[in-house]
Amino acid sequence: MSEKYKVGESIRPHFVTITIVDWVDLFARSVYKNIIIDSLNYCVKAKGLIIHAYCIMPGHSHLIVSSEAVTLQEIMRDMKKFTSKAIVKAINEGGESRKEWLLKKFAFAAQRTNRGVN
Repeated sequence: MSEKYKVGESIRPHFVTITIVDWVDLFARSVYKNIIIDSLNYCVKAKGLIIHAYCIMPGHSHLIVSSEAVTLQEIMRDMKKFTSKAIVKAINEGGESRKEWLLKKFAFAAQRTNRGVN
């Protein structure tokens, strides 16, 4: 989650937006959209995420979520880390026509923000 906005009580529903670097239209392809859906389903079953509503668009997704067990910060951190690694793996292993461009864009963004370590 952004460093600018903090989650209050995790039990209360929160509006969360997850964006792809530079709003790349990654979720227009089913393989990547399914990865985020699978990740959300896992978080529901294993981490106690409660999804009130969601909308997945080509370059971002909106969620209204809460949690009674683990804090939303922890759930979202873990979900985004797992999902990003799964997407990069799918890009590398699949027949992605934009593979080189996407991987360079993601690597540049990770270096720029000191993320992507671990």
